[in-house]
Amino acid sequence: MEAQVQGLLETEPLQGRDEDAVASADFSSMLSEEEKEELKAELVQLEDEITTLRQVLSAKERHLVEIKQKLGMNLMNELKQNFSKSWHDMQTTTAYKKTHETLSHAGQKATAAFSNVGTAISKKFGDMRNSPTFKSFEERVETTVTSLKTKVGGTNPNGGSFEEVLSSTAHASAQSLAGGSRRTKEEELQC
Repeated sequence: MEAQVQGLLETEPLQGRDEDAVASADFSSMLSEEEKEELKAELVQLEDEITTLRQVLSAKERHLVEIKQKLGMNLMNELKQNFSKSWHDMQTTTAYKKTHETLSHAGQKATAAFSNVGTAISKKFGDMRNSPTFKSFEERVETTVTSLKTKVGGTNPNGGSFEEVLSSTAHASAQSLAGGSRRTKEEELQC
């Protein structure tokens, strides 16, 4: 008996073919004329109520639009407000807070790492400049510059620096390009 009852009381939802069977079934033969009349009256009443509710909803929506226009609210303002509210709601979620904290922490670590790399590079350049190889290179450049100065125009009584030699050479090149005239040997030496 229990197996029969269980088969009659299925808990699964209706499937497509089941719905078709129910829709094609004719239950009107099981109803009395009085029950049919009551159901028809109820059907008419429900359809009237639905129509009335649609009309009321439409009137309320028009009234809502009128109020919003009077308040100066338009679609763009509503979108901004909705976006702001959604953004605020999202920022208050636990997931956002955890993600924000994690990314902030990662950013701080990245900043510290870049700072450490910059410090290490600066230290390496400082060490390199103080190395014997760099000192030797610097001395060779100074010797070459002094030698060039001596060969080109004698020595400067003030000693002259590398920057002064470069400046005088650039000045002489600019003068020869701009003027186009030949200078005497003494003028070249004065530069």
